[in-house]
Amino acid sequence: MTAANLPEPSAEALESSEHLKQTIREEIALSDGLIPFSRFMELALYAPQYGYYTGGAHKIGAAGDFVTAPALTPLFGQTLARQIGELLPQTAGNVYEFGAGTGDLAATLLNSLSDGLNRYYIVELSPDLAERQRQFIADNTTPEAAAKVVHLNALPESLDGIAIGNEVLDAMPVELVRREHGCFWQIGVGLENGQFVRRTSPLTRPALLQAAAQYFPDAEPYTGELHPAQYAFVRTLAERLTRGGIIFIDYGFDAAQYYHPQRNEGTLIGHYRHHTVHDPFFRVGLTDLTAHVNFTDTAQAGTDGGLDLIGYTTQADFLLNLGITELLERQNLAPDSPAYVQTASALQKLLMPHEMGELFKVIAFGRNIGVDWQGFTRGDICHKL
Repeated sequence: MTAANLPEPSAEALESSEHLKQTIREEIALSDGLIPFSRFMELALYAPQYGYYTGGAHKIGAAGDFVTAPALTPLFGQTLARQIGELLPQTAGNVYEFGAGTGDLAATLLNSLSDGLNRYYIVELSPDLAERQRQFIADNTTPEAAAKVVHLNALPESLDGIAIGNEVLDAMPVELVRREHGCFWQIGVGLENGQFVRRTSPLTRPALLQAAAQYFPDAEPYTGELHPAQYAFVRTLAERLTRGGIIFIDYGFDAAQYYHPQRNEGTLIGHYRHHTVHDPFFRVGLTDLTAHVNFTDTAQAGTDGGLDLIGYTTQADFLLNLGITELLERQNLAPDSPAYVQTASALQKLLMPHEMGELFKVIAFGRNIGVDWQGFTRGDICHKL
C-alpha cells in the first residue's frame, strides 16, 4: 500500500510529528550534519512528549498500529502464568514486566498468580502508557491484586523474581550497517533540503566492526542491523538478577537465519495503522519502527552476564508445552458460540507457523533457580544459537 492510500493522521498528530522532526533536525545540525541511525530511531520512538512510545496516541489494538499476543486473548497470559507460577516459590515472589503496553498481560498475570505473587513491578518509560496501565489493571482485577502493582521508570538495582518482556527487544534502537566493496559502512541520518536522508560513513567503532565481521555473510552488497542496545539491556538485567528468571518473547531468528545472504536488506520496518511501511522517515513519531531480534546475540548477552540459558523455542511449542489448548477446553465454550470462534481464531494466530507460531520465539535465562522449565520440555532449539 502506498503512503497516499494510508489513513491520514489528525492535525494534532501531524503537529506533534513536526515538533519531533524539528528536534531531530536540530540534533543533526549540532552533530556536523549526521547522526547514527540508532540515535534517529531512539528519538523517533522515545523522545520526551513527541516520540512514538512517549506521545499520547493509542498505539496498540484495533485503533492503533499493531496487536500484541496478550491483547488477542487472555489465554496467552494464563498460559505464561503456569510457567511463572512454577518458578515464583523459588524466588522472593516478584514479577517484573518491561514495557507492559496496554496492561493486558499484567492484568491476566495478576489474576492468575494471586496466591504466590508478592509484588508486580512494571518498568515503563511512557507516563501516558503507565497511566493507561493503572486504569486497565484497576478495571480488570481485584483491588487486592491491583495493590500489588508498582510502577517504575527505570530498572531496579536488583531483581529477585521473574522478569518478562513481551515484544520489548524489537523496539530497541538498532545500528544499520552495510557491507560493500570489501568494507563495512555505518548508515546514519542526515538532511537534504530539510528532509531526512540516509548517509553512509566508514564503520569505525571496534565493537560494531567485530559484530559485523562475526554476523554478516560475505555476500555484497548487504545491509543489516546490529543490536548493541539489546545486548546492553539483557547484559544489565543479567548482572542485576540475584535470583530467578528472565523470559523474552519476541519475533526474530538465530544469527544464521537472521543474516542469511538472501536477507540482504535487513529486517527494519515500520508499522502504521496496521500497515507495513518500509520508509523509516514516514510520519516520524507516528510510525512504530522495529527490527527483528538476533537471539544468538541475546543468548550471548545473558550468558556473558553469568546466567544459565534455560531454553529457546518457538512461541507455539512454548505455549503448547504449558497446555494452552487444555486451558481453552476448560472454558467449556460451545463450539458454535461467538466466544469460542473468537478464542479459537486468536489461538490460531498465536500457534500457526504462518502466523506468530514460528516467527515468535521464547528465550529464558535463570540464576539460582531450577533449570527444568515446563515451557521447554519439547521443541527446545538452543542448538541453533
